[in-house]
Amino acid sequence: MFGRRGSTGTTSGAGKADATARPAAAPAQARSASPASSQPSRASQAADPNAPLPPSRPQERQRSEDYYDVKSSIFSALIDTIDLSQLARLDPESAREEISDVINEIIHLKNLVMSIAEQEELLADIVNDVLGYGPLEPLLARDDIADIMVNGAEKTYIEVAGKVQLTNVRFRDNQQLMNVCQRIVSQVGRRVDESSPICDARLPDGSRVNVIAPPLAIDGPALTIRKFKKDKLTLDQLVNFGTITPEGAQVLQIIGKSRCNVIVSGGTGSGKTTLLNCLTLYIESTERIITCEDAAELQLQQPHVVRLETRPPNIEGEGQITMRDLIKNCLRMRPERIIVGEVRGPEAFDLLQAMNTGHDGSMGTLHANSPREALSRMESMITMGGYGLPARTIREMIVSSVDVIVQAARLRDGSRRITHITEVLGMEGDVVVTQDLFVYDMIGEDELGRIVGRHRSTGIGRPRMWERARYFGEERRLAEALDRAEVREG
Repeated sequence: MFGRRGSTGTTSGAGKADATARPAAAPAQARSASPASSQPSRASQAADPNAPLPPSRPQERQRSEDYYDVKSSIFSALIDTIDLSQLARLDPESAREEISDVINEIIHLKNLVMSIAEQEELLADIVNDVLGYGPLEPLLARDDIADIMVNGAEKTYIEVAGKVQLTNVRFRDNQQLMNVCQRIVSQVGRRVDESSPICDARLPDGSRVNVIAPPLAIDGPALTIRKFKKDKLTLDQLVNFGTITPEGAQVLQIIGKSRCNVIVSGGTGSGKTTLLNCLTLYIESTERIITCEDAAELQLQQPHVVRLETRPPNIEGEGQITMRDLIKNCLRMRPERIIVGEVRGPEAFDLLQAMNTGHDGSMGTLHANSPREALSRMESMITMGGYGLPARTIREMIVSSVDVIVQAARLRDGSRRITHITEVLGMEGDVVVTQDLFVYDMIGEDELGRIVGRHRSTGIGRPRMWERARYFGEERRLAEALDRAEVREG
């Protein structure tokens, strides 16, 4: 059989010796480890994203210990049998078939009594360990999951529909979890270990990954994955979800087309990156766009896109490329728009400089709970950079650079809403003046505990961006959107 290390006789001998050592225990373990007969399997959960999680965790834990004993025994025999270097040369489907053949033979040699369904589930788990991301594969296959949070080998949480829930997914031990983390971060040329215990990375589909390992994580490695949906969201879909009204969505389209400088503000998990992706859909296909991110998440559809990503220092503490370095280099690459995934520090100064020096239509996100707080945070981040500029000078720079702040929020029922579309007008004394075009008012909640609210126009008939919209031929659509919003409120 392909990929075998050693002769057939050697493999058979090893299998028989192991089977002889535990002739009675193996069938009992195999029968007790039959998740398919007592609970929804991981494979069925992957096929059906809405499949409920098993409710009785204590009883399941007792069965899973026996299951993992059997799985560990077969996995060890598999590693001793196959040649991983030759297996890596195969495509995934051929590799899966080879592993399946080896596992079936190992089960036969160990005299394990298992049903076909049990063998298929065991095969799926082991193939995920060898070729994929281990126990995370069923969760990654579900498109209804927004976040995966692994707190050590024993506990894995997911966020579904804005609510966090505990799953039955577990790892064999912390070493297996660490191996999965290493596999993820190594794909983007990064590493995570005791000397470099914090790492940001991404999956091939763009999902953002953060790993923090021991000794910083006391109870074992902590892995957090912000999943991206396979089907990219659009503003029309956000309208269907109630995130924004059709009139508000049309205003956002005009903002994107009219090359307004936009800051998307919001808390953790509020949908900032998703909203930024939606806004970029309305950038002209002829424009040259350069993105700067810590871990490349943005999924732009335009043909002329250059994607840049920061780099952490190497093991000697050298070679780091920061967000400031990327933004400064952007200015030498003839960009028409600069998109910054997330502004976290002194790079705010460089982004504002870019917005104010001919790169209209640039965008970025930052963490803040309101548009006013977003302005204060930008001022604080610039001050942290050690520029020593007077506060008024920094505020004037913000006013001359930022046109619109779009505020996103995740409400307590798990729903996500665009709560403000706010223009930055200018200065009155030392105070930055803003005006809201759209706001979201919370009215109460229904009998199911869901937030009831409404988006409303503030009645601004001629916003500051009117002249910019007219320059791009969008003033009529802007007036229609604002008029319809007023009629709805009337």
